[in-house]
Amino acid sequence: MRESAGYFNTDRVRRAADGSLFGLAIGDAMGYPTEFLDMRQIAAEFGPWEEMGLPLSAGDVVRVTDDTQMALSVGEALAELGAGATGPREAAAALTPYGVEAALRKHFVGWLHDPDNNRAPGQTCLRACANLERGMRWQDATVINSKGCGANMRVTPVALVPALSADQRAGIAQLQAALTHGHPTALAASDLTCHATWLLAHRCPLDELLPELRAYARKSRNTYHGDWLGDLAAKAGAPDPASFIAFGWDECLRALDTAAEALRVKDLERDPCEAVGASWVAEEALATAVYCLLVVKHDGYPRSVVQRASHSSGDSDSVAALAGAFAGAHRGYTSWPPEWRAALEYGTRITALSTLWDAVD
Repeated sequence: MRESAGYFNTDRVRRAADGSLFGLAIGDAMGYPTEFLDMRQIAAEFGPWEEMGLPLSAGDVVRVTDDTQMALSVGEALAELGAGATGPREAAAALTPYGVEAALRKHFVGWLHDPDNNRAPGQTCLRACANLERGMRWQDATVINSKGCGANMRVTPVALVPALSADQRAGIAQLQAALTHGHPTALAASDLTCHATWLLAHRCPLDELLPELRAYARKSRNTYHGDWLGDLAAKAGAPDPASFIAFGWDECLRALDTAAEALRVKDLERDPCEAVGASWVAEEALATAVYCLLVVKHDGYPRSVVQRASHSSGDSDSVAALAGAFAGAHRGYTSWPPEWRAALEYGTRITALSTLWDAVD
């Protein structure tokens, strides 16, 4: 009845957390070796985009980048806060601004010193995490003018935690971004990325995704989550909190418009980063990933989505990570070939989070 009236089913896709988290890591791994290559170089080394496979590294383990590592840090921080709760609502209630900030700080500093943190991590994250380790207030520790895509690459777990309120989900999505990337567009893009994943996990039809994202951005345009962000807007020199965050939402809306325009042509052979944006910045990474999800719509499409996203000239691993997270949230557990899942680095940690959150579907 609700679907016939234009509303999407709000039930979660079966094992959406599993599909989305594995999708993020698979896309990240597939785009890892193509990042920094142009299209001619990618075609010469990997062939047509439809034939790309998951690259095996030493010991037949598929390596990921700092995008997956930091997404796991976010997810494990949130899971740690909810540990011991008697149910999902109690676990969600434990995710307060103070608690989330402290847990994220702990896990981000842990990532900073992890010996596996050797995948050319972004300078913004390294600098901000070093400041957090020194005990600085996070509003002083963050890189205030950075809107790099590193913040929304790691936000996927926030969308998958059961029983969060909409305001809580938005606040956590923006806070986890703001700890390292203080630009309003980094915050808005992370919030919008989180919302896209949540929509897809709750069975939003693909044809309705862009309109839903636009509506959410417009609704959120003047909402500054002060309980979560504190005086960040003032630290950035904004005239007021509403105008600070509105700037970020406006940039995201323009990026979504660029993706919508590119989809009118729907050229599967076109480089996604040429069609929408190179994706080194947050709003372009989101919009390009949405484009890759929507331009590829046929049987078995999750695999095709990450293949198309990885075969791109810009920030390939980041685009493919988000596109894989979106496709996996939409299709759930059955999205990915078993052999890909089995070979993937950090598979045990991904499974632990997805089992925790999918168990309450």
